[in-house]
Amino acid sequence: MNGSATEARPEAAATPPDCLLTLALPRALEEEVLDTLMSHLELARGFTVLHGQGMGTHVALASAMEQVQGRARRVFVQVALTRAQAHALLRALHEALPRARMAYWIVPLLDFGHVGETV
Repeated sequence: MNGSATEARPEAAATPPDCLLTLALPRALEEEVLDTLMSHLELARGFTVLHGQGMGTHVALASAMEQVQGRARRVFVQVALTRAQAHALLRALHEALPRARMAYWIVPLLDFGHVGETV
């Protein structure tokens, strides 16, 4: 093969993601958090949004339904990025939403890629 994959796809020249940042937030914050992420595409070029539920003594139950069920509706946002980008993104979220109550965790990402052709 003549030439490298980075020549054919310039975005591949960027440092590959080495961690997965997960944000767990109340559904009421979903749009504000997504807007903040969209304004920082240099850090989070893409992300996945999942809806789920949170349970535990630390979870605030906002609605009567949540209190009856004993679990809170949550949004989970996952971003594959470098560790430095993850910490920069967390700082940006804190600056944009200083009173937001969201949990996060960062785990190592062993590999990242695409199957098939990308657009």
